[in-house]
Amino acid sequence: MYKRISTIFSREKFSNNHFFHSAQSSHFPYTEEVLASYLAPLLQHQKGSFLSPPVLQQTQQIHAQITVNGLHNMGILGTRILGMYLLCNNYLDAKKLFCQLQLCYAAPWNWMIRGFTMTGYYDYAIMFYFKMLSFGTHPDKYTFPYLIKACGGLRAVDLVKHVHGMINEFGFELDVYVGSALVKFYAENDCLDNARNLFDKLPQRDIVMWNVILNGYLKCESLAHNVVELFVEMRRSEVKPNYVTYTSVLCLCGSKSMVGLGNQVHGLVVKCGLETDPTVANTLVAMYTKCRSLFDARMLFDFVTQKADLITWNAMIGGYVQNGYMNEALDLFRKMIFSEIKPDSVTFASLLPLVPELGCLDQGKEIHCYIVRHGVLFDLFLKNALIDVYFKCNDVEMAYKVFKQSSAVDIVICTAMISGLVLNGMNVDALEIFRGLIGNKLRPNAVTFASVLPACAALAALKLGKELHGNIVKKGLEGRCYVGSAISDMYAKCGRLDLGHEVFIRMSERDSVCWNSMITNCSQNGKPEVAMDLFLRMGLEGAKYDCVSISAALSACANLSDLNRGKEIHGLMIRRGFNFDLFATSALIDTYAKCGDLDLASRVFDNMELRNEVSWNSIIAAYGNHGELNTCVELFRAMEDEGFRPDGVTFLAVMSACGHAGRVEEGKSYFNSMIQDYGFSARMEHYACLIDMFGRAGRLEEAFREIEKMPFTPDAGIWGTLLGSCRIHGNVELAEVASEHLFRLDPQNSGYYVLLSNLHADSGTWTRVNQIRGVMKERGVKKLTGYSWIEVDNSSHVFAAADKSHPLSSQIYVVLNNLLVELQDEGYDNFILAL
Repeated sequence: MYKRISTIFSREKFSNNHFFHSAQSSHFPYTEEVLASYLAPLLQHQKGSFLSPPVLQQTQQIHAQITVNGLHNMGILGTRILGMYLLCNNYLDAKKLFCQLQLCYAAPWNWMIRGFTMTGYYDYAIMFYFKMLSFGTHPDKYTFPYLIKACGGLRAVDLVKHVHGMINEFGFELDVYVGSALVKFYAENDCLDNARNLFDKLPQRDIVMWNVILNGYLKCESLAHNVVELFVEMRRSEVKPNYVTYTSVLCLCGSKSMVGLGNQVHGLVVKCGLETDPTVANTLVAMYTKCRSLFDARMLFDFVTQKADLITWNAMIGGYVQNGYMNEALDLFRKMIFSEIKPDSVTFASLLPLVPELGCLDQGKEIHCYIVRHGVLFDLFLKNALIDVYFKCNDVEMAYKVFKQSSAVDIVICTAMISGLVLNGMNVDALEIFRGLIGNKLRPNAVTFASVLPACAALAALKLGKELHGNIVKKGLEGRCYVGSAISDMYAKCGRLDLGHEVFIRMSERDSVCWNSMITNCSQNGKPEVAMDLFLRMGLEGAKYDCVSISAALSACANLSDLNRGKEIHGLMIRRGFNFDLFATSALIDTYAKCGDLDLASRVFDNMELRNEVSWNSIIAAYGNHGELNTCVELFRAMEDEGFRPDGVTFLAVMSACGHAGRVEEGKSYFNSMIQDYGFSARMEHYACLIDMFGRAGRLEEAFREIEKMPFTPDAGIWGTLLGSCRIHGNVELAEVASEHLFRLDPQNSGYYVLLSNLHADSGTWTRVNQIRGVMKERGVKKLTGYSWIEVDNSSHVFAAADKSHPLSSQIYVVLNNLLVELQDEGYDNFILAL
């Protein structure tokens, strides 16, 4: 079609030709005015759809009669026939007629612009406008609405601004149709300042124009607050809001959780008698569910149930799911089936998130079967929801089957696959999917990048992560909150916390997720003091704390052994209601225990109304780390008595406690019980704990044999544990074996070189000490400075060996020297040499 039109018009030269003039036959009874009036109603009542073939046939008959009988004037009549041809999608006859009309008038040009715009050939519409100008014909007020619509189809903002200037020159800016078209274009293309300026100038503003500007503000999140202001202004004017107006305002209330305003608008809706309007009722239900007012949503739903359509049912089911009311959602779905309302793809896409929440994969497969049996449209959203369900239920094979059912590769489906594979630890496969979509010429969007970056983080693929970051910057996506957060997190997990922090600082907008990610990364990467600073800044900048923020900050307090800060956060938890959150409270137990206050940790645990496995693991680990093995074992049994099944973390805590208490056989029995009685596979950390137990007890040969029996390759942590034990017990032979593995697995870790060097120094083999130091120098390994800290008067003081950076260092050394003299007088000469 496009080529056909191009062929028709590309080589045409326009001229101001007239029809040939011949005498009107006496037997042809119709004048131009009669025929023009016959065509007028058809043109006026046409609302954007094309006319039927019979109408085209009638138009061609009229045109033929005119040609045969030779009417003298083809002005208005010719233009209307041209319009009929275009509305009948007959470009060949339109082209022939157009070239015979009086092109010094705007009407023929207007019809051509209108026709091309209606058929989606926006570039041809714009081309005819410029040909019109080059022909010397002045546009009129009917030229611009369709021209602006054509520019809208191409999102040609700069061109419309140029056209707007010409509209001003011709004096049409305040015309209701031209002004409306401009306002609509600006509002739909994020030029809201231009839209509002023109809107305020217009002398007449109908309901359509008010709704256009309201929707424009609604779509722009940063300016959405103007919706309320504009709605109030509208109510003061003579224009009455309609269902579209109320829908826009209610959408704002739902997105911003403004339930108070939503209630007021609901009152206005009732007053206007629009409460049972399907669109308004559906938006009201959605608004209440988004504001977590499920009682109001259900009352309204029950009120309109007799008139409720499928959208209303979907809104209510989706609301229950989003707010965690899984059983209520299922009950409503059953009621929907009994009411003979046929669910669609949206229903199932809303319902499927229930499956992973309830942990019931079989139920998910039943829903999948229902979809297949009843021929439910298997659209993009439904495929996405099914893939998400299977991945969250760890059924990767079924997720792949749904993915392969897609006839065409789609960016949304690929993104869901990447996200699901990362969730299941299949990061290499996730990167393969990403490479596949690039190979298929698909353009990754912001969500795609945010999904694939965690795969780079998990694989520590810093180079690939940097390449993706560069691509994101080129596409202008870095400013999006969730993308910036993913980039920052990737750098932190790849060992470049400095780069992650830089990205975080540059972000123009930061939500709670961004703050939480940065605080957690700082806390986990040896920067707990930075994590605490960020936590304080988060509150000062108005971001809302949540259970993740609290848990991350408490972890930082635990790393700093900052008991007072931990107590302050505990107070914040009580004020904000986070003391009922299981994970935040478990982190609080861990913090108090690591800060040395086991009594407070125990009181927090005892005051918990509800507990989960994480809570029990925290208190068991707390007592284990404080050497209270008997209490630790009692809690282990109490956990089982209350119906909680110990997991790998529980056994790790008990084994660690056994190791600290020197009860190796008991610790080993828990290790064996975990595998044989509870069916858990021992992970790397369990073997590290087992090796540590043997090492502390001096049973180094047994520790080495356990390493040799491991079902997977030992990592640096395992060999490092053995090396540390060899250092304590002076076993040079096994230390050399361990160090050989360590220098290969982690060659830049100075701690291992120092341990081995000190061991040889103790044994007097100075030649080997010099060799180790030479290897360090050759590989560029530098010994990292070790720091300690002490809290005095609620303030933490950090120091290193022979440190003189403290402002009171001179006084500190005076006291230290006095202590050394006193120690020497007491006969502690060896102690002084060790210092």
